[in-house]
Amino acid sequence: MGILTSQKISAYYERYKNIEITYSKEIIQVTNLITQQVVLKCVSDFWPCVIYSSSFTGAKIVVNINSGLPQKLQQSNNLVSLRFCFKNSDSSTPVAFFVSAKAAGYTPYSGSKDMAIFQLQFLQRPPDDLIEIMGRLMDANINSAKRRDERILLTVESIRKLKLLSKDSSIFIQGIPRRCILRDISFSGAKIIMLGISKFLVNKEAALRIDFDDPRESFLLRGKFIRAEEVEGRKELIALAMQMDNALVPMGYKIRINDYLSQIRTEGDRRGSAPPRPSAKGGTPQTLSRTPEPAQPPEPAQPPEPARTTEPGAQGSAR
Repeated sequence: MGILTSQKISAYYERYKNIEITYSKEIIQVTNLITQQVVLKCVSDFWPCVIYSSSFTGAKIVVNINSGLPQKLQQSNNLVSLRFCFKNSDSSTPVAFFVSAKAAGYTPYSGSKDMAIFQLQFLQRPPDDLIEIMGRLMDANINSAKRRDERILLTVESIRKLKLLSKDSSIFIQGIPRRCILRDISFSGAKIIMLGISKFLVNKEAALRIDFDDPRESFLLRGKFIRAEEVEGRKELIALAMQMDNALVPMGYKIRINDYLSQIRTEGDRRGSAPPRPSAKGGTPQTLSRTPEPAQPPEPAQPPEPARTTEPGAQGSAR
């Protein structure tokens, strides 16, 4: 986990506090949520639960109502605490914390008689750890649409700040891997250099692999070639512009690109001006597409087994 300034965290909170994120499988993976250690505390007892969705002001959780929770809520005047737990990339100790909340009622989950979705309202601003984790995700998702055509020319400096493993990469064309060199990347596309003949490659579907470090991650970006250019002095090489399928761009990749662009913008602000955008003659990224990014339907996590415990499954320590 990166460490953001209190000013940045406050900005995330004010900007995104009412946006609700559904915990699909991808969101769970990107945020490193440890689902087995998420529990609801009421009085002195703990109930295993699944976080269905959350914002900075509340959450929806799935719980077994046959475990005695409704009766406990009556005793506690509906006051509860929700425990979040995330893996920490900088330490073997997870990031864990409780958020005080009030239960505002529940409804059956997918018509089940045993499972219900409880609506929780946070009683105060959640810990900075939660705002940082979810804020980075929401910021990347929004900027991937607003700044989708802003290209990053891959220089020694940008590669270092992106934590890109190498400009050398692989692209799969009709399932066949080919070697290529990355020239620039963005939220919505990439430009590569490879051996080939343009007329046989333009409009062909492809999948580009990009590897990052710290932490090590690999993303497969699917799309198609929309344009080809000659490489001066190298007749055997061509430069291909690839437009990605926005519905299939991994969230982890969006976060990587957004972190870099945010860093560049911050450095520009410190110098007293926004970072200059290269001109088209200097290799500024060409616009590949302006088609709005289609929404990707969320895929809720599966509800827990109906069971009740007296202690959390595992104890994490707050960072």
